[in-house]
Amino acid sequence: MTNKKPTKEQIYKDRIKAEILEFFQLNEETAWSLNQVHKAFAIRDRKTKDLFGDLMIELHKDKKLIRMSEGHYIIDASTEFLEGRMDHVNVRFGFVVVEGREGDILVNARDMNGAIDGDTVKVLVSTKKKKSTDRTEGEVVEIVRRGRAEIVGTIEIMPNYAFVTASSKKIFGDIFVSKNDLKNAQHGDKVIVKITKYAEDERKMEGIVAEVLGKSGENNTEMHAILAEFGLPISFPVNIEKEADNIPTKISASEIKKRRDFRKTTTFTIDPVDAKDFDDALSFEFLENGNYEIGVHIADVTHYVTPESALEQEAFMRATSVYLVDRVVPMLPEKLSNGLCSLRPNEDKLTFSAVFEITPQAKVVKEWFGRTVIHSDKRFSYEEAQEQLTINNEQLTVNSNSSDEFVLDAEEIEILKKAKSQKPKAESQNNFRKELNILNNLAHKLRADRFAKGAVNFETVEVKFQLDENGKPLGVYQKVRVDAHKLIEEFMLLANKKVAEYVFNLKKSEPRNTMVYRTHEAPDPEKLKNFSTFAKRFGYNVDTEVGRISTSFNALMHDVEGKPEQNILENLAVRTMSKAKYSTDPIGHFGLAFPFYSHFTSPIRRYPDMMAHRMLQHYLDGKEVLEKAPWEMRCKHSSEREKMAAEAERASIKYKQVEYMSTMDEDKVWDGIISGVAEFGIFVEITETASEGMIRMMDLKDDFYEYDRENYRIVGQRNGKVYTFGDKLQVKVKECNLARRSMDLLLVGANGKVQRGGERTSRRDDSRRKSKDSRGGNPKGGGKNPRSGDRKKRR
Repeated sequence: MTNKKPTKEQIYKDRIKAEILEFFQLNEETAWSLNQVHKAFAIRDRKTKDLFGDLMIELHKDKKLIRMSEGHYIIDASTEFLEGRMDHVNVRFGFVVVEGREGDILVNARDMNGAIDGDTVKVLVSTKKKKSTDRTEGEVVEIVRRGRAEIVGTIEIMPNYAFVTASSKKIFGDIFVSKNDLKNAQHGDKVIVKITKYAEDERKMEGIVAEVLGKSGENNTEMHAILAEFGLPISFPVNIEKEADNIPTKISASEIKKRRDFRKTTTFTIDPVDAKDFDDALSFEFLENGNYEIGVHIADVTHYVTPESALEQEAFMRATSVYLVDRVVPMLPEKLSNGLCSLRPNEDKLTFSAVFEITPQAKVVKEWFGRTVIHSDKRFSYEEAQEQLTINNEQLTVNSNSSDEFVLDAEEIEILKKAKSQKPKAESQNNFRKELNILNNLAHKLRADRFAKGAVNFETVEVKFQLDENGKPLGVYQKVRVDAHKLIEEFMLLANKKVAEYVFNLKKSEPRNTMVYRTHEAPDPEKLKNFSTFAKRFGYNVDTEVGRISTSFNALMHDVEGKPEQNILENLAVRTMSKAKYSTDPIGHFGLAFPFYSHFTSPIRRYPDMMAHRMLQHYLDGKEVLEKAPWEMRCKHSSEREKMAAEAERASIKYKQVEYMSTMDEDKVWDGIISGVAEFGIFVEITETASEGMIRMMDLKDDFYEYDRENYRIVGQRNGKVYTFGDKLQVKVKECNLARRSMDLLLVGANGKVQRGGERTSRRDDSRRKSKDSRGGNPKGGGKNPRSGDRKKRR
């Protein structure tokens, strides 16, 4: 049932009440008479005085003001105003997220007073107003700033009008569009609608079609709609492309003279098979003392993208490349991302490097940072590099888990030194096998050292798709991480850590050098407790004691590998952890067990890495401490954009999962695991495809089920049957709704029959949905969508 919206008169009264309360809050130690309040607000007319009197009586009845014996009023100390962002997770309620405050504020739909998801609002909070969950509740008293000027959705055209149903699962009201404002949109098109009036009283939002994205269901249309939904750009402005095109491609001799030259050193890249933006390379050299010199060479993006340029402003605005299922939306134009800055083989390239002398025991004994020039000998895909590692292990019988070191004798070192001095260098595959093998052994030792110091091993399942030429999914599979992935990861982690340590330790006194850090706080104890309870339902014990968390989590990740519950528990574990973010405060990285950590290794696709390059060069040049405030602002912006990009990536994966499931045999029975429980149904993850759907309460017809929030389960009133988090069951697909990126499931009983809640609907329904409960979770518990892996791990 839809909550009745407040009238204009009620909204006006609520605003006056909020102003009265704010006045008392600012003067919290003073008691005021009604006449004194009138004077303070400069009220002279009788009608407004009466209104103030009535509202103060209401505030007293609501226990927000205290009435003294002499008739004066004073603020109730338990009342406060807070400002935050509205997160409208469900048609019946939302949360106001206040920066820096532990715990969000629950706001019922009837108390939102016209606010929609993404709005910045002022909320009236009473710490006395709590339910048994001990959750603070509040009421929106002012919309400070609208978060959305445009909304993406599907347009439906009627004889006399049209309306747009939002694609976002957090926008619950349709937008009315006049037939004169369609911009040639056709029924069923995906459009961007510009809001001209927000919902007020009983009136819906109104808008005009700003852009027609195309026909719903077409791959390009849907991917563009996802980008638009999250406020991400689809293409570059003409002036940005033009500025990139005007950058000279030739590297001058004078520029090379300024740099350390690695062009004669064996160098290669390892990236995904379909990658074009190669932003990191490794160089390898045997040293006479038996150690190795390993260079981590990163594209020198800031050589080409200068401060105050239009390219710089565009890179800052985007802050990150976006990786959807079928495409990359780059942070930089293709001329830079896939051309000038990409460390392609057999080309001279400008780089910013971290160079380490490392012992065979993986101990760093020397380090150097600075600008370089390289010439990559080979571009490996992960699969090709892994094949070489496999050959190495077979031919050289090197066990990466062994304590034995793979060390060349003096004769081999001389041969390699001689070969290195000649051109062409290291052209044959065999000349790379030894280097790759040694790097792999070192990576294993670096990794083992991290875990020994308390790092947490999170390797969430990454869902990948096989697509046809039109972007339709032909298959879905889960990416397997092998040693080649981990080899690159470890040396990138090493460079990021050492850069952060170098900048921090360069100045011993306060104020320390300002730097962009990638920070990760320890997990919240309450979240840890909840996760431990979840894991126990699968038969796993998680120790939540300080100092034991990482060891316990790592043991769990090892134990669940290959099990049906692996994806659920890995994703729940990730959500239990605090979110990593960018900051100028060096508080460390809990998950990696690094006291100092930055992002230095991916400037083609991350703006914070560009920041790190500029800051490192600033300090290498011996300059003074940078002012903290503007860099902190950039860090905050980058964290916010990263979150938006991740949400868009997940939305594209969810869309393709639902699209793939819609093509399956409707009678196919799928194995699944209950991944969440809410009062309106149970969420089930289908093990084979890692896709999540819902069995609604109304489709469980064998009994009336009650939601047991405390125990994460639903219980049948008559038969006592229990469905709880972690239970294994079988399902069939009832409906795949591509427009909502959602999937409804039906439970298959022990007899193989489906429990039905009415007529079976179309399994591929792009039309409007009357029931929208599945758009969000539950304030007291409920399932969430699994987090898909990223192209490269966000550490």
